[in-house]
Amino acid sequence: MSPGLTAAKARQYSKKSLFADKTWRWSPSPWPLPGHVYQWIDKLGKAAVAYYQGIDLLYRRSWKGDSLIRNASLFAPWIAEYYDEGKPAWLIEHGRSDAVQKQIPLVLRPDLIPHAEGIALTEWDSVPGGIGLTAHLEVTFEMMKEPRMVVSFRDALVWAARHLGGEKAHMVIAVSEEANTYLPEMEWICHELGKLGLSIQACSPDDLSMKNGSVFFHHKKISLIYRFWELFDYKNVKIMPALARLVEEGGVVVTPPMKHNQEEKLSLALFHHHRLHSFWEENISKQDLQILRSAIPESWVMDPREVPPGAFLDGPLVQGQRITSWSDLSKASKKERKLVLKASGFHETAWGARSVIIGDDVSANEWSAALAQAIRDYPNPVFILQEFKKPRSFTHKLISAQGESIDERGRVRLSPYFFITDKTAKWSGTLASFCPLDKKIIHGMKDGSLIPCIET
Repeated sequence: MSPGLTAAKARQYSKKSLFADKTWRWSPSPWPLPGHVYQWIDKLGKAAVAYYQGIDLLYRRSWKGDSLIRNASLFAPWIAEYYDEGKPAWLIEHGRSDAVQKQIPLVLRPDLIPHAEGIALTEWDSVPGGIGLTAHLEVTFEMMKEPRMVVSFRDALVWAARHLGGEKAHMVIAVSEEANTYLPEMEWICHELGKLGLSIQACSPDDLSMKNGSVFFHHKKISLIYRFWELFDYKNVKIMPALARLVEEGGVVVTPPMKHNQEEKLSLALFHHHRLHSFWEENISKQDLQILRSAIPESWVMDPREVPPGAFLDGPLVQGQRITSWSDLSKASKKERKLVLKASGFHETAWGARSVIIGDDVSANEWSAALAQAIRDYPNPVFILQEFKKPRSFTHKLISAQGESIDERGRVRLSPYFFITDKTAKWSGTLASFCPLDKKIIHGMKDGSLIPCIET
């Protein structure tokens, strides 16, 4: 274990937070990861790559009209319809182009919630914040002398730019106004990457200009753009359509790739879809499949289209009966409402837990209203429904306002960071978000604590 963090050091580091206008409570010690949990997360990295490759293959076979599996007929055009709903034509065309066909994000971060029966993987983030913060915290807690996550990030960036100069390429991390909270973190990362020999700066997408088939930042030709903006923000990030064309021409690398199917939570529902079991079994190894099935809660796409007479929805039961409409869930008892409702993606409410409603945490009227809105708003956005796994409670030491180290009870979200190089995932750090017991939605907050994890 590391020697820990004193209250004096915590006050010192609080003055230079890497998140703009954000505060949290400090802990004197890292979050412990028991050996079996550590080994499980390590295996999850390999499964992450297989999962994202599976998403791409599923989407590609769907929009092409090919059978999803070999040696049998399994056609599912509705999969591409789900992914494409509400997207501009240029983005759909770009996501289907040969230039990005085999690309997956450089950084993958699952949100993991320990619960009574195991660990729930509630969503994947392919545009994650916290890389720099976690790396900085590991050094702050004296877990290591150098930020290993930055080294892994460097290796992934160099790999992505290998055809356009590799480690000699000029790069930027472009942070949108929507994500401006993370700008100090990205500036810190660029500074650290610069010490490792990369030419990289943080900027706004508006600072980039296009000329003669190239992208420039301050008159410097850019070969790689690390995209720190959500795809739904394309109306504000006006350079996106032009960037898509340039990527297709081979003039620049944009990563994470601008592939809308990789940023939808509905993929979790497709993973569990009863008609797609054979696809996943054919394309993911038994070990990876076992890990993913044990972790991803049962999930469903809230498609409001009417089912034929005599048919039922593949969804939760209400009063022990199968449902024929998602509105039937408004009749569910509090016990039956152990469900999470959230926007799938491509919408301003689809990130930062803005759209999340936990059924047994709200009144029956609030639950009914949320369901009605999800049905009414489809497909802008598409909503998914997910089985709610109640987070376990833990005790961990936090630093009080008086500078004392005290035991507090709370719930935790674990966020491991996997860096992808040549389709291989390298797990290089994990951030624990430890929140008070009365918080059912666990995320970074002023009442919670952000803590680096360590193997025990």
